[in-house]
Order: sequence, then C-alpha cells, then structure tokens
Amino acid sequence: CKSCIVKYLQTSKYCPMCNTKIHETQPLLNLKLDRVMQDIVYKLVPGLQESEEKRIREFYQSRGLDRVTQPSGEDTVGGDPMGLPYSTFDHSRAHYFRYDEHVSLCLEKQSSSKDKSKAVLQQKYVRCSVRAQIRHLRRVLCHRLGLPLQHVSV
Repeated sequence: CKSCIVKYLQTSKYCPMCNTKIHETQPLLNLKLDRVMQDIVYKLVPGLQESEEKRIREFYQSRGLDRVTQPSGEDTVGGDPMGLPYSTFDHSRAHYFRYDEHVSLCLEKQSSSKDKSKAVLQQKYVRCSVRAQIRHLRRVLCHRLGLPLQHVSV
C-alpha cells in the first residue's frame, strides 16, 4: 500500500524490488497510482471498492468537505432544431479523468431512416484515451466503414 511505501522511502533511498537508487531529495516524486492494478484488485476482492468508497465518504463527511462525484442520471433531455436528442450536462459535477486513463466505447449504428440495413463493424468496441475527441472517433468510424466524413455523424 502507499503508506507502507512512503514509510519505506523515509528510511531508504533504494527501490525495494530492483535496488535502483531513487531520487534523493524528492523520493515521492515518481510515486503514482497504478490504475490497472487497482482495477484488478477491485475485481478480485469482493466488496473492497465499496468499503473504500465508504471510507472516503466518511473521511470527507467528518471534515465537513464536499466531494466531487460522478453525475447521476438527472440530466434533462430535450431536442435541438434538427430533432436530434441531446442532454444538458452540469460540468461542476463531472468526473474528471487522469490524462493517462483509457475508456472503452461500444459503437452501434443508429439511423433516422426506415431502412434496416446496418453496416456491421467487425470490432464494435474501441478503447481509446480519455483525451480522444469526438472528431477522432468519427474519423475512426469513417476509416473502418470506408465512408466519406460527410456520411458519418457522431
């Protein structure tokens, strides 16, 4: 755990695994959370993620602090002049990702026309960086389907 590593680095300036010398003046400089390992541990240990979330909530409540959480599904749904659905989003309640994180997306075709013919993607799941923008996803779709940019809207 992080607290054990921090205690170890207070007394030693060498890596416990490979014995490489760590930055002498700022040993905690390169210490960061391993999201992949955390996800694996959460999946292997039942109830761990829930108990950690509970401890975090209790910590913030005991200090009278607000904690930024993911938005719940309370967004209002309306429509734009073209009849496409959209939702308003409260950015103050948003969950912000780290720049090295990835998200997994499932791509499916939706058509406003009556024709039921679907261009099926061989790989409908895409894993991309959280920094990827909609225009990047649109280009990936166009490339995979062999369509010009004008025929794909995201």
